[in-house]
Amino acid sequence: MTQTSENVTWLTQEAYNKLKDELEYLTGPARTEIAAKIAAAREEGDLRENGGYHAAKEEQGKQELRVRQLTQLLENAQVGEAPASPDGAVAPGMVVTIAFDGDEDDTMTFLLASREYASADVETYSPQSPLGSGVMGHKVGEDAQYELPNGKKASVRILKAEPYSG
Repeated sequence: MTQTSENVTWLTQEAYNKLKDELEYLTGPARTEIAAKIAAAREEGDLRENGGYHAAKEEQGKQELRVRQLTQLLENAQVGEAPASPDGAVAPGMVVTIAFDGDEDDTMTFLLASREYASADVETYSPQSPLGSGVMGHKVGEDAQYELPNGKKASVRILKAEPYSG
C-alpha cells in the first residue's frame, strides 16, 4: 500500500478484500449486535447508572468511527501495484532497510505503510510516525534524522528501499 499526494491509497487485492469484508461486517451483523446490546441494557432501568448501557454506547461509537475510516479509505483506494517513486526516494508502500547511527551491523527492515496494511511478514511503521516521516523522501545511501520520544534526534542511513510485493 502507498499513498500519493492526490490522497489515493494503493492496496493489493488481498488488502482491499480484507478491508471491504471488515466494513461489510461492521455495517451489517456488528450493527445489529450492538443495537441488541443497547436495547437489552435499556430494559434494565435507569440509564444514568447502567454500566452495560454506557459500555455498549461506547463500543457503538468506536465501531462507527471505524466504519467512517474504512469508508473513506476504500473510496480513495486503487487496487494494484503502486507506481514506483520516480526519483527512487523512500515513499509509502516501500520496504526500507536502515542502519542506526551509521552502524552497518545495527539494522532494521520495515514496511512504510498505514496500520491497515500491517502484516506479520514485516514490521510496519506509519509514514506519520517519527521514523517514517524522518526517512520519507530520502534515497538509498542518504542519512536521515528523526526525533526520539525524549526530544533528542537520532540518525539513520538508508541502506535499501524497494516496493513492497506482499
